[in-house]
Amino acid sequence: MTDTPRTTDGRQHLQSMLMRESLLDKAVERSTETPVFRMLPEAHVIKIGGRSILDAGRALVYPLVDALAECLATRKLIIGTGGGARSRHVFSIGIDLGLPTGVLAQLAAADALANAHILGTLLAPLGVVAIPPEIFGHLLPLFIKSAPGVIFNGVPPYSLWEHPPASGRIPPHRTDAGSFLLAECFGCASLTLVKDVDGLYDRDPKRHADASFISEISGTEIRKRGFETLPFDRIVLDLLDNARLLRSFQLINGRHPERIAAALAGEHVGTIIHAD
Repeated sequence: MTDTPRTTDGRQHLQSMLMRESLLDKAVERSTETPVFRMLPEAHVIKIGGRSILDAGRALVYPLVDALAECLATRKLIIGTGGGARSRHVFSIGIDLGLPTGVLAQLAAADALANAHILGTLLAPLGVVAIPPEIFGHLLPLFIKSAPGVIFNGVPPYSLWEHPPASGRIPPHRTDAGSFLLAECFGCASLTLVKDVDGLYDRDPKRHADASFISEISGTEIRKRGFETLPFDRIVLDLLDNARLLRSFQLINGRHPERIAAALAGEHVGTIIHAD
């Protein structure tokens, strides 16, 4: 170790490679590329779709809860929830009233939180807890060590600071993006998006019976092919490009809840989207 620099008047300064640098300098930014510490490497993030799964009610949700219960016996799960049809209704009203994107993001978070409490209630007998958003990030490691799993509102807390979208006013960072960012930040083992389709298709399979299933694809290839619609937040592709720890995720069909355990075990049971 070197001695701490001392000024002529006796004051001391801590050495730092960034102390006299502009954080806007590209060379300085590149110099900060170092290995990233994984905080929760054994935990798995699962995003449960709001409109695609939870809005379907008991017939679909109860078997899903049973499948999650089996997984919780052997794995630590961080479960994110989407807002579903209610969020779309709120977006429609908010857009009609001229509300800005940041306000729409706040409203969407409230709907997703409601679904978190619903799913949390059903999993409560197993010791799973739905963590309030204001303490979720700070206390997540504690809860993961203390409980078999936790549930969170998947909307990332950009709130009024949500990024303006390139087109329209719908918040670009929704619950798929929030689940991705969580898995990336905490260095989790995997991210699984649970929807009501088998994975990614070249066209919407609900509208086109002849749509072709895609087993595995990169984010770059998705952009090149110009898909009109995607079953996950499009901005996740940008996040995947720049991620340091999470380099792929899997999209699976929650109408076959047994696929959740298979996906967590590393099996290919849906569509795997990976970075280049």
